[in-house]
Amino acid sequence: MTIAPLWQWSAVETARAIAAGEVTAEAVASAHIDRLHAANPALNAVVVDLSAAALDAARQADRARARGEALGSLHGVPVTIKINIDVEGQANSNGVVAFRDTIAPGDSPVAANLKAAGAILLGLTNTPEFSLRWHTDNPLHGQTFNPWDRAITPGGSSGGAAASVAAGIGCIAHGNDIGGSLRWPASCNGVATIKPTQGRIPAFNPSAPAERPLMAQFMSSQGPLARTIADVRLGLEVMSRRDVRDPWWVPAPLTGPAPDGPIRVAVAISPDDMDLDPGIAALIDQAAGYLSDAGYAVAAVRPPDLSAAWTLWRDLISTEIANLQAPVMREIGSADFNRALAGILDQATILDGEAYMKAIALRSRLIRDWLAFLETWPVILAPAAVQPTPPPGADLADVATARRIFSNDLRWISALNVLGLPVAVAPIGFAAGHPVGAQIIASRYREDLALDAAATIEARVGVMAKALWARES
Repeated sequence: MTIAPLWQWSAVETARAIAAGEVTAEAVASAHIDRLHAANPALNAVVVDLSAAALDAARQADRARARGEALGSLHGVPVTIKINIDVEGQANSNGVVAFRDTIAPGDSPVAANLKAAGAILLGLTNTPEFSLRWHTDNPLHGQTFNPWDRAITPGGSSGGAAASVAAGIGCIAHGNDIGGSLRWPASCNGVATIKPTQGRIPAFNPSAPAERPLMAQFMSSQGPLARTIADVRLGLEVMSRRDVRDPWWVPAPLTGPAPDGPIRVAVAISPDDMDLDPGIAALIDQAAGYLSDAGYAVAAVRPPDLSAAWTLWRDLISTEIANLQAPVMREIGSADFNRALAGILDQATILDGEAYMKAIALRSRLIRDWLAFLETWPVILAPAAVQPTPPPGADLADVATARRIFSNDLRWISALNVLGLPVAVAPIGFAAGHPVGAQIIASRYREDLALDAAATIEARVGVMAKALWARES
């Protein structure tokens, strides 16, 4: 039997083998560093190479094991972190030239939790300017390419994270999601992820000069991307550990009670005005069949008003950006960024104070409607993007294309941020020759149900990255 190279092992396999003494952390780190240097030049996914520090940390990990010290659940496992959260001593540039020297005075909660679990930090991954485009490109670090095909976008804003882990650089990649920035790149690159419930994973940047706007705090989540659902679970468990610096963190258990009887899955009927690609629709139906074969009770159902949730997300986030962030963004952002920003804000209704407060009140009603639906249908299966992955920079191509991507193609993704619900993404196949992911939605703090269903789909689809690697041989 041929043994796969160390860089192809999952995080679960890697951690177990290191703990058992079957392989050293140094050997694992060396394999991932070699993979980084072989694969990354064509991708530009990792934009800060921390190989030297990673190798030193791996040697320290081996010495700790030799001394019999207690080992964390990611002891010796290589990971990456997105360049928009703080890693002590590194620049949190967020893809912005003006922030290239914004050195983090301490670790963000995610970075601290990963280090405390024994993870080895390989490098920092790319993001668009201000993490605010559907494609990963910026004037500081350049463009990231999709490892499947340079003719399609790797997505944004966690495009560097998704491209790197798909290519085999690190076992788990950190990303974050305020409008789809975990789920869209996961779908584009054929990897898995979870956007957790708001409050599940603590967030804070010591380098930040001010707090984020209120709805930005409530609609943003940190999370793991990985090639397997088991690794996503492991990353979620580690990242979600308590950090007192986040006042919204919730000490909720990672596993809840099993629903009575067969778990009911609503295969979501999309809004009538949405243009859903027939190939993607067929893949969703196929994934629904996998769940049905595994014993889930599956039916096509129309969930609560998705379009109202999307419109509310669009207007709330755009209002906060327009009032609190846009002047600085326009001043220091590139011409491409300013075009992308204008494309977003021009489609939104910028709310005055009264309308903003009414919109926040409406959010509560929409969440209540979705929570009530999830009492009957504990799992919802829905598309991620509803059209095949576009080329790099399509969000800048023309007004009509930008509007279509924003309001149609990614409506199913962005709408869910305003609801704060957990959403997993699992690869389900290929459309137009490129990877496609499905969203699996569950109720608040029931990431376990979403990931269980995602694992059931994965058992039939397989680990998509293996097909990517097979093309190299």
